[in-house]
Amino acid sequence: MSGPRQVTLARLHELGIEPDTRLGQHFLIDDNVVRVALRLADLAPDDVALEVGPGLGVLTAPLADAVAHVHAIELDRRLEPALTATLGGRTNVTLLFDDALDVALEQLDPPPTAFVSNLPYNIATPLIAESLARLPSVTRWSVMVQREAADRLLASPGPGAYGAVSVLVQLACAPTGRHAVSRRVFAPPPRVDSALVGLRRRPPGPTDAPAFAEIARVVHAAFAHRRKTLANALQLAGFEAGAVQRALTALALPANIRAERLEPTQFVELARSLAG
Repeated sequence: MSGPRQVTLARLHELGIEPDTRLGQHFLIDDNVVRVALRLADLAPDDVALEVGPGLGVLTAPLADAVAHVHAIELDRRLEPALTATLGGRTNVTLLFDDALDVALEQLDPPPTAFVSNLPYNIATPLIAESLARLPSVTRWSVMVQREAADRLLASPGPGAYGAVSVLVQLACAPTGRHAVSRRVFAPPPRVDSALVGLRRRPPGPTDAPAFAEIARVVHAAFAHRRKTLANALQLAGFEAGAVQRALTALALPANIRAERLEPTQFVELARSLAG
Protein backbone atom coordinates (compact mmCIF):
# COMPACT_ATOMS: atom_id res chain seq x y z
CA MET A 1 0.00 0.00 0.00
CA SER A 2 1.37 3.42 -0.89
CA GLY A 3 1.89 6.10 1.75
CA PRO A 4 -0.27 9.20 2.24
CA ARG A 5 -0.19 11.71 -0.63
CA GLN A 6 0.09 14.91 1.38
CA VAL A 7 3.81 15.68 1.67
CA THR A 8 3.96 16.00 5.46
CA LEU A 9 2.19 12.73 6.07
CA ALA A 10 4.22 11.10 3.31
CA ARG A 11 7.55 12.04 4.91
CA LEU A 12 6.46 10.96 8.38
CA HIS A 13 5.31 7.66 6.88
CA GLU A 14 8.33 7.04 4.68
CA LEU A 15 11.05 8.05 7.12
CA GLY A 16 9.45 6.95 10.37
CA ILE A 17 9.86 10.39 11.93
CA GLU A 18 8.34 10.98 15.37
CA PRO A 19 7.65 14.69 15.94
CA ASP A 20 9.39 16.16 18.99
CA THR A 21 6.79 18.33 20.68
CA ARG A 22 9.45 19.61 23.10
CA LEU A 23 10.78 21.54 20.10
CA GLY A 24 7.32 22.79 19.22
CA GLN A 25 7.04 20.41 16.25
CA HIS A 26 3.49 20.39 14.96
CA PHE A 27 3.75 19.74 11.22
CA LEU A 28 1.19 21.15 8.78
CA ILE A 29 -0.86 18.51 7.00
CA ASP A 30 -3.28 20.84 5.19
CA ASP A 31 -2.13 22.24 1.85
CA ASN A 32 -4.93 24.83 1.90
CA VAL A 33 -3.34 26.48 4.94
CA VAL A 34 -0.04 26.63 3.06
CA ARG A 35 -1.76 28.45 0.22
CA VAL A 36 -3.30 30.94 2.65
CA ALA A 37 0.13 31.60 4.18
CA LEU A 38 1.61 32.29 0.76
CA ARG A 39 -1.26 34.59 -0.18
CA LEU A 40 -0.88 36.59 3.05
CA ALA A 41 2.84 37.01 2.31
CA ASP A 42 2.06 38.73 -1.01
CA LEU A 43 5.26 37.39 -2.54
CA ALA A 44 7.02 38.59 -5.70
CA PRO A 45 9.52 36.61 -7.80
CA ASP A 46 12.45 38.73 -6.59
CA ASP A 47 11.63 38.27 -2.89
CA VAL A 48 13.94 36.51 -0.45
CA ALA A 49 12.00 34.53 2.16
CA LEU A 50 13.03 33.62 5.68
CA GLU A 51 11.44 30.49 7.10
CA VAL A 52 12.05 29.38 10.67
CA GLY A 53 11.10 25.82 11.51
CA PRO A 54 10.68 24.40 8.00
CA GLY A 55 10.12 20.95 9.47
CA LEU A 56 9.43 18.57 6.61
CA GLY A 57 9.44 21.26 3.91
CA VAL A 58 5.71 21.47 3.18
CA LEU A 59 5.94 25.28 3.09
CA THR A 60 9.59 25.49 2.00
CA ALA A 61 9.06 23.91 -1.43
CA PRO A 62 6.25 26.24 -2.58
CA LEU A 63 8.16 29.18 -1.13
CA ALA A 64 11.18 28.21 -3.25
CA ASP A 65 8.94 28.04 -6.31
CA ALA A 66 7.56 31.53 -5.64
CA VAL A 67 10.66 33.58 -4.72
CA ALA A 68 14.28 34.09 -5.71
CA HIS A 69 15.77 32.57 -2.54
CA VAL A 70 14.73 30.94 0.75
CA HIS A 71 16.67 30.90 4.00
CA ALA A 72 15.31 27.97 6.04
CA ILE A 73 16.49 27.62 9.65
CA GLU A 74 15.78 24.31 11.36
CA LEU A 75 16.89 23.19 14.82
CA ASP A 76 16.28 19.44 14.36
CA ARG A 77 18.92 17.88 12.11
CA ARG A 78 16.89 14.63 12.03
CA LEU A 79 14.69 16.39 9.47
CA GLU A 80 17.46 16.96 6.91
CA PRO A 81 16.60 13.86 4.81
CA ALA A 82 12.92 14.82 4.78
CA LEU A 83 13.68 18.40 3.79
CA THR A 84 16.06 17.27 1.06
CA ALA A 85 13.46 14.87 -0.33
CA THR A 86 10.66 17.43 -0.28
CA LEU A 87 12.77 20.14 -1.89
CA GLY A 88 13.50 17.81 -4.80
CA GLY A 89 16.76 19.39 -5.93
CA ARG A 90 15.68 23.03 -5.73
CA THR A 91 18.87 25.07 -5.66
CA ASN A 92 17.55 28.38 -4.32
CA VAL A 93 17.20 27.20 -0.71
CA THR A 94 19.84 27.68 1.97
CA LEU A 95 19.32 25.22 4.83
CA LEU A 96 20.80 26.24 8.17
CA PHE A 97 20.58 23.81 11.09
CA ASP A 98 20.70 25.94 14.21
CA ASP A 99 18.57 27.64 16.85
CA ALA A 100 17.01 30.66 15.14
CA LEU A 101 17.38 32.72 18.31
CA ASP A 102 21.17 32.20 18.11
CA VAL A 103 21.52 32.96 14.40
CA ALA A 104 22.82 36.36 13.28
CA LEU A 105 19.73 37.02 11.18
CA GLU A 106 21.03 40.42 10.08
CA GLN A 107 23.94 38.66 8.34
CA LEU A 108 21.79 36.48 6.08
CA ASP A 109 22.82 36.94 2.44
CA PRO A 110 20.85 37.84 0.42
CA PRO A 111 18.86 39.78 3.05
CA PRO A 112 15.31 38.45 3.52
CA THR A 113 12.40 40.59 2.42
CA ALA A 114 9.58 38.36 3.67
CA PHE A 115 9.25 36.30 6.87
CA VAL A 116 7.01 33.31 6.15
CA SER A 117 6.87 30.55 8.75
CA ASN A 118 4.88 28.02 10.72
CA LEU A 119 6.73 29.13 13.83
CA PRO A 120 7.59 26.85 16.74
CA TYR A 121 5.28 28.06 19.48
CA ASN A 122 8.01 28.42 22.11
CA ILE A 123 9.97 31.05 20.13
CA ALA A 124 7.30 32.70 18.00
CA THR A 125 6.70 35.93 19.91
CA PRO A 126 10.34 36.83 20.70
CA LEU A 127 11.40 35.97 17.16
CA ILE A 128 8.77 38.20 15.58
CA ALA A 129 9.69 41.03 17.96
CA GLU A 130 13.40 40.67 17.21
CA SER A 131 12.81 40.61 13.46
CA LEU A 132 11.28 44.09 13.56
CA ALA A 133 14.61 45.74 14.41
CA ARG A 134 17.16 43.15 13.32
CA LEU A 135 15.74 42.59 9.85
CA PRO A 136 14.94 46.02 8.39
CA SER A 137 14.90 44.47 4.91
CA VAL A 138 11.79 42.44 5.80
CA THR A 139 8.64 44.22 4.69
CA ARG A 140 6.07 41.44 5.08
CA TRP A 141 5.29 38.76 7.65
CA SER A 142 3.03 35.74 7.25
CA VAL A 143 3.44 33.73 10.42
CA MET A 144 1.61 30.88 12.11
CA VAL A 145 1.39 31.38 15.87
CA GLN A 146 -0.76 30.28 18.79
CA ARG A 147 -4.13 32.00 18.82
CA GLU A 148 -3.22 33.73 22.11
CA ALA A 149 0.01 35.02 20.54
CA ALA A 150 -1.99 36.40 17.61
CA ASP A 151 -4.27 38.12 20.12
CA ARG A 152 -1.24 39.78 21.70
CA LEU A 153 0.21 40.91 18.37
CA LEU A 154 -3.02 42.62 17.32
CA ALA A 155 -4.51 43.66 20.68
CA SER A 156 -5.97 47.11 21.30
CA PRO A 157 -5.07 49.17 24.39
CA GLY A 158 -6.60 47.87 27.61
CA PRO A 159 -6.12 45.13 30.19
CA GLY A 160 -5.48 41.60 29.00
CA ALA A 161 -3.61 40.76 25.81
CA TYR A 162 -2.24 44.26 25.11
CA GLY A 163 1.42 44.54 26.02
CA ALA A 164 4.92 45.43 24.86
CA VAL A 165 4.86 43.17 21.80
CA SER A 166 1.47 44.62 20.76
CA VAL A 167 2.89 48.14 20.84
CA LEU A 168 6.12 47.35 19.01
CA VAL A 169 4.50 45.25 16.29
CA GLN A 170 1.77 47.81 15.67
CA LEU A 171 4.23 50.71 15.56
CA ALA A 172 6.35 48.93 12.96
CA CYS A 173 3.63 47.16 10.97
CA ALA A 174 0.06 47.31 9.73
CA PRO A 175 -1.97 44.08 9.92
CA THR A 176 -2.92 42.61 6.54
CA GLY A 177 -4.92 39.62 7.69
CA ARG A 178 -5.68 37.06 10.34
CA HIS A 179 -6.98 33.55 9.70
CA ALA A 180 -8.04 31.10 12.39
CA VAL A 181 -6.37 27.70 12.06
CA SER A 182 -7.73 24.57 13.70
CA ARG A 183 -5.48 22.28 15.68
CA ARG A 184 -6.68 19.46 13.41
CA VAL A 185 -4.48 20.61 10.51
CA PHE A 186 -1.29 19.62 12.34
CA ALA A 187 0.44 16.34 13.07
CA PRO A 188 0.46 15.87 15.98
CA PRO A 189 -2.42 18.20 16.89
CA PRO A 190 -1.36 20.84 19.44
CA ARG A 191 -3.43 21.47 22.53
CA VAL A 192 -4.28 24.98 21.35
CA ASP A 193 -5.73 26.58 18.26
CA SER A 194 -3.54 28.70 16.00
CA ALA A 195 -3.79 31.67 13.69
CA LEU A 196 -2.03 32.91 10.59
CA VAL A 197 -1.14 36.59 10.96
CA GLY A 198 -0.16 38.85 8.08
CA LEU A 199 1.79 42.08 8.65
CA ARG A 200 3.29 44.74 6.39
CA ARG A 201 6.00 47.14 7.55
CA ARG A 202 4.90 50.75 7.77
CA PRO A 203 6.87 53.43 5.90
CA PRO A 204 9.65 55.08 7.94
CA GLY A 205 8.49 57.78 10.34
CA PRO A 206 9.80 61.35 10.67
CA THR A 207 13.56 61.61 10.86
CA ASP A 208 13.32 63.29 14.28
CA ALA A 209 11.46 60.33 15.81
CA PRO A 210 13.34 58.31 18.45
CA ALA A 211 15.19 55.25 17.19
CA PHE A 212 13.16 52.06 17.36
CA ALA A 213 15.58 50.61 19.92
CA GLU A 214 14.94 53.56 22.26
CA ILE A 215 11.18 53.25 21.82
CA ALA A 216 11.47 49.53 22.59
CA ARG A 217 13.41 50.31 25.78
CA VAL A 218 10.66 52.62 26.98
CA VAL A 219 7.90 50.18 26.00
CA HIS A 220 9.50 47.21 27.76
CA ALA A 221 10.09 49.33 30.86
CA ALA A 222 6.49 50.54 30.86
CA PHE A 223 5.07 47.00 30.78
CA ALA A 224 7.63 45.36 33.06
CA HIS A 225 5.39 45.96 36.09
CA ARG A 226 1.84 45.91 34.74
CA ARG A 227 0.17 46.41 38.12
CA LYS A 228 2.10 49.61 38.79
CA THR A 229 1.45 53.02 37.30
CA LEU A 230 3.37 53.98 34.19
CA ALA A 231 5.37 56.51 36.21
CA ASN A 232 6.42 53.93 38.81
CA ALA A 233 7.27 51.33 36.18
CA LEU A 234 9.51 53.76 34.31
CA GLN A 235 11.26 54.84 37.50
CA LEU A 236 11.87 51.22 38.47
CA ALA A 237 13.55 50.79 35.08
CA GLY A 238 15.95 53.62 35.85
CA PHE A 239 14.25 56.68 34.35
CA GLU A 240 14.66 59.79 36.51
CA ALA A 241 11.50 60.73 38.41
CA GLY A 242 11.51 64.36 37.30
CA ALA A 243 11.93 63.43 33.65
CA VAL A 244 9.06 60.96 33.92
CA GLN A 245 6.77 63.56 35.49
CA ARG A 246 7.65 66.15 32.85
CA ALA A 247 6.98 63.61 30.10
CA LEU A 248 3.56 62.71 31.51
CA THR A 249 2.69 66.39 31.82
CA ALA A 250 3.82 67.11 28.26
CA LEU A 251 1.57 64.34 26.98
CA ALA A 252 -1.34 65.43 29.22
CA LEU A 253 -1.40 61.99 30.86
CA PRO A 254 -2.70 61.54 34.42
CA ALA A 255 -0.15 60.63 37.06
CA ASN A 256 -1.89 57.31 37.83
CA ILE A 257 -2.19 56.04 34.25
CA ARG A 258 -0.94 52.54 33.44
CA ALA A 259 0.96 51.52 30.32
CA GLU A 260 -1.95 49.45 29.01
CA ARG A 261 -3.99 52.64 28.49
CA LEU A 262 -1.58 54.25 26.00
CA GLU A 263 -2.01 53.96 22.25
CA PRO A 264 1.10 52.70 20.42
CA THR A 265 1.83 56.14 18.95
CA GLN A 266 1.79 57.68 22.43
CA PHE A 267 4.84 55.59 23.29
CA VAL A 268 6.72 57.34 20.49
CA GLU A 269 5.85 60.70 22.05
CA LEU A 270 6.76 59.37 25.48
CA ALA A 271 10.17 58.18 24.28
CA ARG A 272 10.78 61.52 22.58
CA SER A 273 9.86 63.44 25.70
CA LEU A 274 12.01 61.28 27.97
CA ALA A 275 14.94 61.76 25.63
CA GLY A 276 14.46 65.51 25.41
